[in-house]
Amino acid sequence: MVQRMAVSLRFALLLFAAFVSFQLISASDDATILYESFDESFEGRWIVSQKDEYKGVWKHSKSEGHEDYGLLVGEPAKKYAIVKELDEPLSLKDGTVVLQYEVRLQNGLECGGAYLKYLRPQEAGWVSKEFDNESPYMIMFGPDKCGATNKVHFILKHKNPKSGEYIEHHLKNPPSVPSDKLTHVYTAILKPDNELRILIDGEEKQKANFLAADDFQPPLIPEKTIPDPDDKKPEDWDERAKIPDPDAVKPEDWDEHAPMEIEDEDAVKPEGWLDDEPEEIDDPEATKPEDWDDEEDGEWEAPKIDNPKCEAAPGCGEWKRPMKRNPAYKGKWHAPHIDNPNYKGIWKPQQIPNPNYFELDKPDFEPIAAVGIEIWTMQDGILFDNILISKDEKVAESYRASAWKPKFDVEKEKLKAEEAAAGSDGLAGFQKKVFDLLYKVADIPFLDAYKLKIIDVIEKGEKQPNLTIGILVSVVAVIITVLFKIIFGGKKVSLESL
Repeated sequence: MVQRMAVSLRFALLLFAAFVSFQLISASDDATILYESFDESFEGRWIVSQKDEYKGVWKHSKSEGHEDYGLLVGEPAKKYAIVKELDEPLSLKDGTVVLQYEVRLQNGLECGGAYLKYLRPQEAGWVSKEFDNESPYMIMFGPDKCGATNKVHFILKHKNPKSGEYIEHHLKNPPSVPSDKLTHVYTAILKPDNELRILIDGEEKQKANFLAADDFQPPLIPEKTIPDPDDKKPEDWDERAKIPDPDAVKPEDWDEHAPMEIEDEDAVKPEGWLDDEPEEIDDPEATKPEDWDDEEDGEWEAPKIDNPKCEAAPGCGEWKRPMKRNPAYKGKWHAPHIDNPNYKGIWKPQQIPNPNYFELDKPDFEPIAAVGIEIWTMQDGILFDNILISKDEKVAESYRASAWKPKFDVEKEKLKAEEAAAGSDGLAGFQKKVFDLLYKVADIPFLDAYKLKIIDVIEKGEKQPNLTIGILVSVVAVIITVLFKIIFGGKKVSLESL
């Protein structure tokens, strides 16, 4: 009875979500620039690159455990490229633009990308059948993980109005890639007030301003001043804060030649030491092989074994006094250091006006004319789905509710059931929550300098679940150390011991 009620309730919720989504989508249908559900085959609608290096074969495939189809990366260790042109180029200069899509890493992600590229018009110099990593994109967005890289990229390729050069501007402190095999939905919202919001599964992970110097690397607006490239450090500029004391004299009793260690004259040979017994003897059970030829193989010798008589004795063979530290050892003498009276500090070139400086009220966005996937990955099982470009945040929200959330809930329930069936519901569930929390901790801005190290530690813990508590303690120790550093100052935190 209870189970029937639960099924009925779930069905009712799905109907309600579908109804709400239909209402939202219908009300804002004109705001949808592109929606690709892959319910039908992509052939004829998406163009696969014919470049020789892109050997990966795209597949129209169901998501594991669902009737829902997606675009699948079917083979590991290959390059993939596919593109779809929009009916009309989309301007990013007027109003809100939402970029959203789903990715399911069905076999996990150790090394590979799962990001999308939003390309400039073909007048910029590319054709669909030759789509590759050189094709000029405007925005690159999505997960990428390999080695020390673990981030959800957002890269804006912006034209410098002074030089005409296109420069990649990377979002600082990007969120980490979720470390599971569930379907996740990635959303980038570009607002007309220069605000950028990055959402994962509908939850805001990062907010930035395109024109803020602290939000992008390099910043879109250059520094007003730069170091003078022609300025040279004066020859008499002294950067040494400390120098050897010129008046210091080596003490007369300082012996630089005294050895670090000497024999311990007080040592006494232990009673029972077997001076005449060797530490090793010939193996009495060894016999010369029948096919041994002395002329060809040389004189046969039995292999050595530890002398059994030495096991019960304090030692065998010639006894020698042990070494001890020499109290007279001082090493090479060096004059003590004193403050340098001629110290001028670390030299820096003078600042001059930046000839490439410019001001912006808004980024000079170029139109988006196509969306493409161009990746190199060591993984297979990467499934793309529900690619959306819209002018309305509510449309993106409705697709998350109707297309993504039901699948995600089913996958989570299945994962919980598998953990329970394996008898690991307690510990594994705790570990999963711990690692999810730690990945969120790694995204905290004031830990940015240590983010890659922390993620490396977390990943080691995921591979060795018995280390979960130790990993948690280590990361907490780092946070406490960084807080002390911020509050009280001090030396740079080291994670080498983690």
